[in-house]
Amino acid sequence: MQRFATLILRHRALVTLAWVAVTIVGVLMAPNVAGRLQSGTTINAASYHANVALQKDYGGVAANPSVLVVDLPHGVTADSPAAKAGLLAADKAASSVPGVRDLSFANTGDRTLVGTGDTSTLVMVYPPVSGNAVPSPVMDHMSTAITGEVPGAVVQQTGIEQLSAGGTSGGSSVLTELLVGVGLALIVLAWVFGSALAVLPLLSAIASVLTMQLAIYGLTYVTSIHINPSVQFIVALLGLGLSIDYSLLLVNRWREEREEGADNHEAVVRSLRRAGHSVAFSALIASLGLFALIVVPVSFLQGVGLSGIFIPSIAALVALTTIPLLLSTIGPRLDKIRLRPRKTTGAGAMWTRTAKTIVAHPKTAALSGLAILGTLCGFGLTINIASPASTSLAANGPAQQGLVALRHDGFPTGVLTSVPIELPAGTDPAATAATLRTLPSMHGVLVADTPAWHHADSSVIMGLPVTEIGTSHAGSALSDLHAAVPHNAMIGGDLVQSTDVTHIMSSWFPILLAVVALLTFVMLARGMRSLLLPAKAVALNVLSVGAAYGVLVLIWQLGWGSNSLWGIPATGSISPFVPMLLFAFLFGVSMDYEVFILSRVREAYDRTGRTNDAVVEGVSRTGRLVTSAALILFLALVSLSSAPDVTIKMMATGMAAGVLIDAVVVRTLLTPALVVLFGRANWYLPAWAARVLRVKPAPDEQDTDLGSVNAPSPQTSVHS
Repeated sequence: MQRFATLILRHRALVTLAWVAVTIVGVLMAPNVAGRLQSGTTINAASYHANVALQKDYGGVAANPSVLVVDLPHGVTADSPAAKAGLLAADKAASSVPGVRDLSFANTGDRTLVGTGDTSTLVMVYPPVSGNAVPSPVMDHMSTAITGEVPGAVVQQTGIEQLSAGGTSGGSSVLTELLVGVGLALIVLAWVFGSALAVLPLLSAIASVLTMQLAIYGLTYVTSIHINPSVQFIVALLGLGLSIDYSLLLVNRWREEREEGADNHEAVVRSLRRAGHSVAFSALIASLGLFALIVVPVSFLQGVGLSGIFIPSIAALVALTTIPLLLSTIGPRLDKIRLRPRKTTGAGAMWTRTAKTIVAHPKTAALSGLAILGTLCGFGLTINIASPASTSLAANGPAQQGLVALRHDGFPTGVLTSVPIELPAGTDPAATAATLRTLPSMHGVLVADTPAWHHADSSVIMGLPVTEIGTSHAGSALSDLHAAVPHNAMIGGDLVQSTDVTHIMSSWFPILLAVVALLTFVMLARGMRSLLLPAKAVALNVLSVGAAYGVLVLIWQLGWGSNSLWGIPATGSISPFVPMLLFAFLFGVSMDYEVFILSRVREAYDRTGRTNDAVVEGVSRTGRLVTSAALILFLALVSLSSAPDVTIKMMATGMAAGVLIDAVVVRTLLTPALVVLFGRANWYLPAWAARVLRVKPAPDEQDTDLGSVNAPSPQTSVHS
């Protein structure tokens, strides 16, 4: 790292021009990245192949329908000529838009679309492409067509997609929430540094995130795996957090070296030599953790895994090159622009007292931390992975009001998760529908003998289940349909596919956990030259993720906070993608904090040979750094939880809780307490393990907290 630092500073003009060019290109190309990304998820399951066939032959009939809830005026029933004229007018309006299809009482004659008292009815509308909602102008045009024929009718719109968007046509974007997070991060950085140095981590983060976007753009040209648009959100969020973490570590170490008397050039070189190892090592572990997602045979997660190679590595590369350049040129001048009275960057008095208290009472600290994690993990074990129910998707808005009207009119919410069934030629749609209607789990089965729903070689009938497919209360509708349809029929639907995705992820999660844990253990064992420290780190990370799952269960699944904070009742389940993405995210971020602390403890131990003193020094010098980094990420995630989509709310609250738990409980209490309790065993690396890990074997160490000193050489340890 010394040679790297010298190289960067010797060619600072060239490096500066390179990053300025990359940033400018990133700004220019960022709007084009979304066009290269592909929505949807690819899996090897019958539901996916059915949806592909349905999309090819019948457009987006596998999508969750956008629903018009029509409440007729007094004296008008669904059988009235005016009502039928209104429904036919709506059908004509839908047919005028290429690819849009609808099912109503007018074109099916099915009374399951007629509400209680015959004074209301539903119109099921399907988009041209599955996975999307029907465009709002189309829905508005159809509503106007109905009210034009039926004066006094009240037409409301609802549907899973509309409810997921918060019941509005717009809503705050992820970019807006992230900008709020950046503003909050600047406030925390200003508090940490007390000077204009606060802008340096943000400058590095901006260049980093833009570079990541370029990398994702290039990745779409060299891989056949679909990169989902949600990856942009993950890149922005995780890239922002890691970039600030790495930059914060480097700037903090630079200030320490300056306070110890080094001139600016030497302080830059030392900070990069010592903290740079931790940054590079942490980025490597985080990259491997995210890349491990590629083992799960779900295209969305594989896309995140491929992208995950670039997120930590680019964050580290940008921080290791831009921060030294900025510090060597404008660092001292920025540090003179004071925002509050100067405080020492070294060991903080509060963190020194905290560390000494933990060292004096390690069993109490360890038991307290384990009790908190154990309680939350207990709730985490009850996690129910399924799509949220429609009643939990929006607290208010037009779509939520439409849902209330739908239920008031006597319709089950299962109609919002309709199930398309494609029948081959020679199979009678009417007869098949009649058979399926006898299933207790089905509210109805719609048949429309029109060109939009019937081709020469196939036809599509639409099942309306009583309960919502894919949710925790899905019932037996899906299994009943599979048992009752002809053997050569295909059952599709977005939420049917989502159910298969959930099963695949649940079965592959133990494998993912094993792969990530093994890779992390091996890398940490090499960096720390220990077997016990990496085993402890992996175990605590797993407990930290489990505790975050527990918070999700408490807030969302059980509703202990979702209603009071967001006006959303208990969901009864957690969205399928949330647990696995949360695992990958938290494993990477929390390992950052573990490396920051343990590398400083290792450095102190290499110098002194005393475990207790090493813990005090390591915690006192990294405590403020770790909590500040966690606070920045926590605030960014909390701001993101105000997004209208419930899945994003779940992801944000789970990540925020995980970051907070990891920084406060795991790294502040458990990590130092366990290091103290393990004593000499922390540093034990047998010769056979050293050969396997390809590192120098540790000498026979004797912890001088217990006796004599025989400290190892610091050559292969990870410094911060």
